[in-house]
Amino acid sequence: MTLLFVLLSGAVFALAPEARESNAPTAGLPDSADSTTVARLQQTLPSSDVSPAIVVVDRDGGKALTGEDKKAVEELAATLGSASVTDDELRPVFSEDGTVALVAVPLKASTGADKVEALRSTVEKSLPDGVTAEVTGGPAFEADLQDVFAGADVRLLISTALVVALLLLVTYRSPWLWLVPLIVVALGDRVAALAVATATQVFDYDVDGSTTGITSVLVFGAGTNYALLLIARYREELRRHEDRFVAMRAAWRQAAPAILASSGTVALALLTLSFADTPTNRALGWSAAIGIAVAVIFGLIALPAAMVLFGRGLFWPFVPRLGQKDPARSGVWARVGATVVRRPRAFTAGSLALLALLAVGGSGLQVGLTQNERFRETPESVLGQETLAQAFPAGFAEPTVVLAKPDRAKDVLADLKDVDGVSTVRPGPASDEWAELDVVLDSDRGSDRAADTIDRMRAAVDDGALVGGGDAQDLDARAAASHDRLLIFPLVLVIVLVILVALLRSIVAAVVLVLTVVATYVAAMGAGWFVFTHFFDFPALDLPVPLFAFIFLVALGVDYNIFLATRAREEAADKPIAGAMSTALAVTGGVITSAGVVLAAVFAVLGVLPLVTLTQIGVIVGIGVLLDTLVVRSLLVPALATLVGERFWWPSHSGRD
Repeated sequence: MTLLFVLLSGAVFALAPEARESNAPTAGLPDSADSTTVARLQQTLPSSDVSPAIVVVDRDGGKALTGEDKKAVEELAATLGSASVTDDELRPVFSEDGTVALVAVPLKASTGADKVEALRSTVEKSLPDGVTAEVTGGPAFEADLQDVFAGADVRLLISTALVVALLLLVTYRSPWLWLVPLIVVALGDRVAALAVATATQVFDYDVDGSTTGITSVLVFGAGTNYALLLIARYREELRRHEDRFVAMRAAWRQAAPAILASSGTVALALLTLSFADTPTNRALGWSAAIGIAVAVIFGLIALPAAMVLFGRGLFWPFVPRLGQKDPARSGVWARVGATVVRRPRAFTAGSLALLALLAVGGSGLQVGLTQNERFRETPESVLGQETLAQAFPAGFAEPTVVLAKPDRAKDVLADLKDVDGVSTVRPGPASDEWAELDVVLDSDRGSDRAADTIDRMRAAVDDGALVGGGDAQDLDARAAASHDRLLIFPLVLVIVLVILVALLRSIVAAVVLVLTVVATYVAAMGAGWFVFTHFFDFPALDLPVPLFAFIFLVALGVDYNIFLATRAREEAADKPIAGAMSTALAVTGGVITSAGVVLAAVFAVLGVLPLVTLTQIGVIVGIGVLLDTLVVRSLLVPALATLVGERFWWPSHSGRD
């Protein structure tokens, strides 16, 4: 069996294709959105494969450009003409106050990002001292986004592996035991990455750097959690059995149901994203579910084989011996459990008060970042847009696009000129089917006024016209994100509830555990928002963050409650609820705490990537996992179970049925 597993893993390494990747602006939009349709139809218009890179020139300190500066800009335009894919002469455009000039360089849309670095190098060499330039526009944004993820997989993998290695070393206090789960999980991560790449080709979907990064973090975090639980059970059984193979079989039988229930909960919760309107959400759901499946396969097949290969000496210097007492039953967590069940009301009130206090931090929470706000380190393309916005009409460089039937184009143009918020309207390219109108708004990209203007434009044009472009994409993305939250939040809760009822055979226990993880999510969102506003100065959460944080915290957070509750149910065979919870907390406290700390730290590693979205997900999930591990699972759940009493197992009768 082990040999077959190794051969199958090797086949994945050898045969997996490259992943399909896309950073297109419409990748996060529903296929049915007007702005998505506009982007698709634009490809049918003349010059559809042309996308301009915009060179923005200004003088240090915001001073007006001198006569010599303007001459240098004109010479620069002539020089850049060689990079243009059209025969038109490039001419600079100067702002009314004379402080900023721009040169639009038409590039091929499909390969423009590859030309941006050479363009920037040419610009840097062509301007006099005191004059600076930034290259922005669509190709520049795409190039900067590619730079963000350049080498990201390697950085993320190294950072994650180092964090996991350190925490495993601290957990096991053995010079070599930590290597076994780390190597198994790392191999699982690479197999998962290749399996996702294969899935993108087979099932015809695209991923981006954030999807692969989150999937890798999930594999490392969940895989390490499963390893910690199995190894803890194995060590426990080694104190009962002389033969390590017998001990591992017993440990596997005890741990596998909880691990399978846990991984099944996470995978099914992720697969609810299949119902999302947003393609990037669907891609993450499928990819991360594949990652979880690979993690549990490695945890239940590769890890047991690797552990028994080295014998008891693997645990040195704390080698478990036959007949040795389990130190966990009289350790710190045993004392914590005994204290909690003696004073359940006090611990319930205290835990709920802490969660409520943290949730208050979410007052005033805002959702929705502009394109320019999604980078933690401001790239050149964003700086160029900011310079343009100070000297030209807000939408000058990135106009809103309206497509109308050619015979209706003049009427639509006239209607748009009367819309409040529209600065100018000018005709664009046309075909036999569609005519393009480029509309400059008087408000900044992503502002509330821009969104209101898009709504007014859509109301003003007839049913045959479509409104697209950057601001329309932002508006459609917000609508899709809202739809996805309203649909997927309840779906995830129902799935988790059904799995808990099936596993514990108790409606009361399942409802209590679901309510506690929801409380954790609300508290983590509040604490995260407080951190973002007071320490990171983020203006808002990015659109996918609330949904992703909910799925990860509810699905992963309930893991620890599953580990605790399933063990408590075992102990309830001959103990009342208070004793069962106290014992379960004693024997699982150390391993679950270690698992929670590992998972929180692994998610925090997402912060090595300079995207606000990933930083926000990492911080919120990290806070939530720690809350779930140290407060909810350790204090609140045992206290609530003790207060409810034997009815906690209703309608079954604890572990004695």
